[in-house]
Amino acid sequence: MLEPSNNSELPVIPGKRYFTIGEVSDLCGVKAHVLRYWEQEFPSLSPVKRSGNRRYYQRQDVILIRQIRSLLYDRGFTISGARQQLTGETAKDDQHQSQQIIRQLRNELEEVLAILKS
Repeated sequence: MLEPSNNSELPVIPGKRYFTIGEVSDLCGVKAHVLRYWEQEFPSLSPVKRSGNRRYYQRQDVILIRQIRSLLYDRGFTISGARQQLTGETAKDDQHQSQQIIRQLRNELEEVLAILKS
C-alpha cells in the first residue's frame, strides 16, 4: 500500500467530494496524461465523466492513484505487476469480508435454532 514516508511528500487530500484531473495531478504528483493512461490500464480506476467528457475523481480514486503511484514509482512494479498486486489485495479483502458474513450468518442461524428448540 502507500508507504507513510511517501505519504508525507504528497499534499493532504482535501475534504471535497469530486476532484478535477488537474487537482488530482497536483495531489498525486502525476501528470494528467499519465492519469488518463492509468485509467486504461487499471480497470478499478474509473472517474465519473460528465458533460464534455470531463473527468471527476472521488476520494477513493485519489487514494487508489496514490497506491498505483507508490507501486510503480517507489516499489518498482511494472504496470502488469501493480495491477496483479491491486487485484490480489482486493481478492484478500473480499475473502475476509465473505468469511465475516458467513460467521455472522452461522451465529444467527444457531440463535434461531436455539429459539426453535425451546
